Amino acid sequence: MKATVNVLCYRSKTLSNGEHPIMLRVCKGGKKKYIGLGISVNPKYWDFEKNKPKRNCPNREQIIKVINEQEQKYSEQILEFSTEQREYSPTTLVEAVAPIRKSKTVNDMFEEYITQLKDEGRLGYALSVQQVRNSLLKFKGHSDVFFSEIDVNWLKTYESWLRCCKLEDNTIGIRFRTLRAVYNLALTEGVVKADCYPFKKYKVSKLHKETAKRAITKEQVKQVIEYDVSGARFYKRLAVDMFTFSYLMGGINFTDMALLTDKNFEGERLVYVRQKTKKLIMLPLQEKAMEIAGRYRSPQCKYIFPILDNRERTPRQIRNRIYDVLANVNGHLEDIGKELGIELKISSYVARHSYATVLKRSGVSTSVISESLGHSSERVTQIYLDSFENKQLDDAMKHLL
Repeated sequence: MKATVNVLCYRSKTLSNGEHPIMLRVCKGGKKKYIGLGISVNPKYWDFEKNKPKRNCPNREQIIKVINEQEQKYSEQILEFSTEQREYSPTTLVEAVAPIRKSKTVNDMFEEYITQLKDEGRLGYALSVQQVRNSLLKFKGHSDVFFSEIDVNWLKTYESWLRCCKLEDNTIGIRFRTLRAVYNLALTEGVVKADCYPFKKYKVSKLHKETAKRAITKEQVKQVIEYDVSGARFYKRLAVDMFTFSYLMGGINFTDMALLTDKNFEGERLVYVRQKTKKLIMLPLQEKAMEIAGRYRSPQCKYIFPILDNRERTPRQIRNRIYDVLANVNGHLEDIGKELGIELKISSYVARHSYATVLKRSGVSTSVISESLGHSSERVTQIYLDSFENKQLDDAMKHLL
């Protein structure tokens, strides 16, 4: 007796998105076995009489392709068993067929990437990736987009849709760079073939405009650092101190400053791992920066700066607390900038940009500056940078003020 193989929408199981899995049912000698194909469908798009997706079903062609490929595999295996006159059951038939690999959707890959980022504690970037995922869901109206569908025309249509949403070029560029990063992960996992890659012809680099200047002059930096905070409220004093510490210590960003403990002060160097890129940063401690750290250091708290305390917090609670304090600090810095007559809106990030600009004007190479900032995009290896022995950077940092 030959086995029969039929496709069906398995209504007995409903997924979290309201869809039912599409399965193959193998029958022989009164025995049955169901095999999931790794795809699902909303029941309103499935023809239960003909057991196939309706004409208006999203991704109909892709679903039919997966079904046909798997039915073909089982037909060939049944023919092989029959030719060899081998006895088999639904279970042994399934075991003989190559394991079915789930066809991951773009949404599946985004969810995996977001989970990975959260596990790594990169909550800010995870939130940014989540925004791109939500954007794609709004664009298509459903989550079942396969990587093989994304070609140059698809990308151009998505770009046009984003422009209709009144997004700026740089914001659109972020959307596309994130999508490209997730597509690259899919390539690495073998979810999509390399010859489908659309980003060779569609250039994401065109979606970039020069951003407004964020650096101020050395003289203006001195004005902020020397701003008189005697008699000022706590957060105004903290604002000037955090700006100063960041500028003097390699443009360290606010989150990394918030997480500093005594362990990060090793001899005459500040040593820490940048949260955003996980790069190890080692910088010579500046005298004024040490004074600032000493002013806030307390034996009752493990953190140097009064942003976090010893209470147990979830990663999300830590991020929210840091953002709350950052907003307060930046508000005071903006007021100070206006009072000093500085046209640029002052924030903690201006300290980072100004540090890089001052070093560049001092003749420090871009690669060394990039390393001190902890940028992941600079294509210079740590081995190459080690040849500088930090001397070029150390010498330049003596002339920040």
